[in-house]
Amino acid sequence: MFLFDISNPLTLLLMLAATILLIFLAQEIKKSMIAAVLLFAYLVILIMHVAQVATLSEEYRYMITTLSRCIVIDFIFVFISFFSYLWVDDIETKALGKKSVDNSLDWFWKKV
Repeated sequence: MFLFDISNPLTLLLMLAATILLIFLAQEIKKSMIAAVLLFAYLVILIMHVAQVATLSEEYRYMITTLSRCIVIDFIFVFISFFSYLWVDDIETKALGKKSVDNSLDWFWKKV
């Protein structure tokens, strides 16, 4: 069974570095699509890990703890990438002079 183990410290560190660099790139060029692709990728990884837990056979039950840690880490990365997407989208709309569809997080960005 293939397992993309992101609970490994080296993999976790590399994914965190890639996430930070992509968020910084999106912020610098003011394109929220980069953060959206990042969010989509982490959602796909989360769905993959949940599907692996749901279809885990008896011979692979020892992997349940690793998969559980991976799912928790996936949720953290989805959370980070979602808020980074909202942040970069706010920067992009202000740079292009567009009006955002929903400004419900305006109070949050003013405090950041």
